[in-house]
Amino acid sequence: MKLVSQLLRLLFVATIGVLGAATFVEQAQGPSFAAAHIYHTWWFFLLWAALAAVSVAAIWQHKLWQRTAVMMLHGSLLVILVGAATTFLTAREGRLHLRKGAPARQFVLDGGQATEALPFREMVLDSFRVVCYPGTAAPQDFVSQVSCHRADGTILRATISMNHILQAGGYRFYQSSFDPDMEGTVLSVNYDPWGTPVTYSGYALFALSAILVLCGRRETFRRLLRSPLLRKGAVATLLLGAMGAPSPAGARSVPTIQADRAARLARMPVIYNDRVAPLSTLAHDFTIKLYGKSSYKGLTAEQVVYGWMKRPDAWKDEPMLLVKDGALRQRLGISGKYARLADLFDRNGQYRLQPLIEQGQDSKAVRELDEKVGIILMLTNGSLVKPATGMAVSDQHISAEILYNNIPFAKWLAMGNLALGTLMFLVLLAPGRTWHRWMYVAGLPLACLSFAATVFCFGLRWYISGQVPLGNGYETMLFMALCVMAVALVLCRRFAVAVPFGFLLSGFTLLVAFLGEMNPQITPLMPVLQSPLLSAHVSVIMMAYALLAFTMICGIAGLLQHRFRRAPQVERLTLLSRLMLYPAVFLLAAGIFLGAVWANVSWGRYWSWDPKEVWALITMLVYAVPLHRSAFWQTDTPVRYHAYMVAAFLTVLMTYFGVNYFLGGMHGYA
Repeated sequence: MKLVSQLLRLLFVATIGVLGAATFVEQAQGPSFAAAHIYHTWWFFLLWAALAAVSVAAIWQHKLWQRTAVMMLHGSLLVILVGAATTFLTAREGRLHLRKGAPARQFVLDGGQATEALPFREMVLDSFRVVCYPGTAAPQDFVSQVSCHRADGTILRATISMNHILQAGGYRFYQSSFDPDMEGTVLSVNYDPWGTPVTYSGYALFALSAILVLCGRRETFRRLLRSPLLRKGAVATLLLGAMGAPSPAGARSVPTIQADRAARLARMPVIYNDRVAPLSTLAHDFTIKLYGKSSYKGLTAEQVVYGWMKRPDAWKDEPMLLVKDGALRQRLGISGKYARLADLFDRNGQYRLQPLIEQGQDSKAVRELDEKVGIILMLTNGSLVKPATGMAVSDQHISAEILYNNIPFAKWLAMGNLALGTLMFLVLLAPGRTWHRWMYVAGLPLACLSFAATVFCFGLRWYISGQVPLGNGYETMLFMALCVMAVALVLCRRFAVAVPFGFLLSGFTLLVAFLGEMNPQITPLMPVLQSPLLSAHVSVIMMAYALLAFTMICGIAGLLQHRFRRAPQVERLTLLSRLMLYPAVFLLAAGIFLGAVWANVSWGRYWSWDPKEVWALITMLVYAVPLHRSAFWQTDTPVRYHAYMVAAFLTVLMTYFGVNYFLGGMHGYA
């Protein structure tokens, strides 16, 4: 048994190491290189096969067949691996280029010039069109109408669009791209009649077995729930308020309109970011983009936009272009953090940034400042503000969006939650129960209020956009903060420590969204992202990350309590962390599998070894280790467990942030 466990650990670590290294190889050499030299090689295939074989040996040695739910769970993972192997060995993929009136009988296989016959005598493109969002030029969908002529003389007429595929004879056809002249379309073709059904069966078996593991009376999770430690109290909660920055007052006035007229102007519908929005949204983003704040010298964003539109000659002398880079400010001779538009042109009217751009010295700071100048010029020449004439927009939507623009939800909630969480965490470390009791009594209503405010913000954004707001980093961080507070409120009856943890985690999450300048604009989704499977995938993944973040905070608190020699508190924190670990790992796996199904529905490939996919898999594997105490955890101590959980959270950070900023890939929008 010892040899099998050692071999399993070795293969497990090797697999994680290879996966992590492969993502950096892909970033350096490109996806084709990584696929040819790692993911599609015989040794990589054998590595997974060896891991599966040794896992079967471990299952046999530990007699897992005596625990039905656990046996089913591990069996489902083996079924998924078998399905992946079947796809790898038998599936075929290619591309089919259709032009109107030109029948096609073959498609080109990926990786070369080899061709394969279609399951029809011929396929003809009848028409192709791009469906745009109402009143805009933003694509909402790509639609191909095709006729498939069978050998028996019958004709199958079908519509192929994003998230709507054609299936026939084991082949699946997906809308991929189209010709610039709109007279042709490119379809992705996938043939995988065996691997996909096997893999999907594994997904279904995993979902069933995970539920049984969480609900089974004889399983570890239920035993943890019956622990007497759950009946003991432990900590508390908080108090504080949010801070707001006063609007700077200026010594000189600038020409614009009165505030009441600006308020009426804010409701004017315009085309902005390829959708119909009130002018308030454009003005809000314009002012923040230039100045870093949503108002200027006591003037509203609408007053700022109107002033620039009507009197650019006066506004060009206003120091409102934020320049963060000190070296660039020094080079341009700018005192303070803000530049005037006039500072960027010399006496002859020459643009001072142009030589820097032409000499290849266009650093990020130069590009940002150049973009601000470009936006001003677009506003002054009339190309930025486009009235949405003839487009009906309800007053309720206009009012809702203006309310959303005027209340900095992320900023206020981040500051308030962090302050309250810090205060409660300090009380948690202090001796004495009186303070704990009062803090809990005061903190729970505030936690409910914070959760309600987050729900209101999320719901308001949903109402404004007309789609589940999970399409960019800002929105997913907002949803994660909502999940964190929900988990805290669910756990607080048995673990009062969950309340300060909830404030800290949600506060940090919102702070990252606010300070990281993730795109807060409400824009239409890319056509491929308009799928309910995407919303389910992101929601489940973010709930898993919220729970894993709790285990990390528990780890930090547990290590601190161990240092203060408070063994009972360490034991309670260990129990809380293990209780959250089980559903977290299962939700993470379910989210990965939902993402695979969505990818298969969208472009015919349920796993493509994209860096985000790979690091999500690494995260799941890393967090699965503490669940296997007999195989991996030979000397299980609370200190070692908490240290591992703190270190393991680095994989979550790499998956969510590191991939986006360092590795890229198809999930760059996430």
